[in-house]
Amino acid sequence: MTSSVELRPAELGDLEPIVELRAAVMRPDLERLGRYDPHRVRQRMRDAFQPEHTSVILVDGAFAGSVALRPADDGHWLEHFYLDPTLQGRGIGTAVLARVLADTGPVRLNVLQGSPARRLYERFGFAQERADPVDVFMMRG
Repeated sequence: MTSSVELRPAELGDLEPIVELRAAVMRPDLERLGRYDPHRVRQRMRDAFQPEHTSVILVDGAFAGSVALRPADDGHWLEHFYLDPTLQGRGIGTAVLARVLADTGPVRLNVLQGSPARRLYERFGFAQERADPVDVFMMRG
């Protein structure tokens, strides 16, 4: 990876670019699962956005994605980790996860069934806790 990767705190103005990126990133998996709804995929992000727990991913100074680490009673939840599809497969997600997960205790997440992102999470020590027909819930200890 030769790109510069930075994280900065999210602001309210970042919401709509994150909403649109989420819709684009999740569409293939949601369509495969028969669950894609263009309004719902966007509204769920609008309803869940917590800028105080979210970072914007910048690659070479430009908006490239988001990641959130939300505190929970028993650790943290890794949420809203979206990376521009044109930048995937270049080690950027690995670099972001390494930074976000450094010095954290237990972290949980959920990933869509069949999503290639699951392999990235498994490389970081996440293991399946449970699953349903749509989501796989994972934990890193």
